[in-house]
Parts: sequence; structure tokens; C-alpha cells
Amino acid sequence: MPERAQQWTGRHRDLRRLRRACRWQRRVATFAALGYFAVFLTLTVEAPSVMTRLAPGGLPTGLCLALVQLPVTWLAVLLYEYTARRYVDPLARRVHRRPDPVPPEEPRP
Repeated sequence: MPERAQQWTGRHRDLRRLRRACRWQRRVATFAALGYFAVFLTLTVEAPSVMTRLAPGGLPTGLCLALVQLPVTWLAVLLYEYTARRYVDPLARRVHRRPDPVPPEEPRP
């Protein structure tokens, strides 16, 4: 395989890996934040007796769970940052460092 075709194939493979890593990163962070919120809303609708029960400290359980939403959101942001640094950024640097591929030349008539 000519060198130019190898560059083209290698860059294409790296771009696919980068897209896959970005999708995975978005899904994990989204499910972490929205998943907790969905559980909170479901409990509010389906189990109001649980949400109105007093937690240790005198606050209703629903209020305690609502206050936990902020730290859960921050944890989702930290998870997003961690996965970006660990998986996505190295792939992006690798794609950026590769020389622009030159598509294989078409045969001349």
C-alpha cells in the first residue's frame, strides 16, 4: 500500500476513534446528571410518601434529594473533564499532529 494511502487510512481510523470517544463521553456525563434527575422526578411522582418523610436532621427526604442535585451535576462536569483529558484530548492531539492526507491520485487518461 502506498504511503499516501496509509496516511489517509490512519487518519480516517483516528477520526473514527475520536468520534466514538466523544460520543461515549457525552453519554456518560449526560446519564450521570439526567439519570439522577429522572430518578428524583420519578420518586416525586410515584412515591410522594417517601419524599415527604423526614430525613435525619428534620428536612424532608425530597428536599435533601433536591439539594444533592447540585453536587451530582458538579460530579458529572468533573467526570466529563476527566474523560476529556484521559480519552478525547489525546486522540484529538494525535489527529491534529498527523499531516493532512493527500487523497490517492486518480489515474490519468
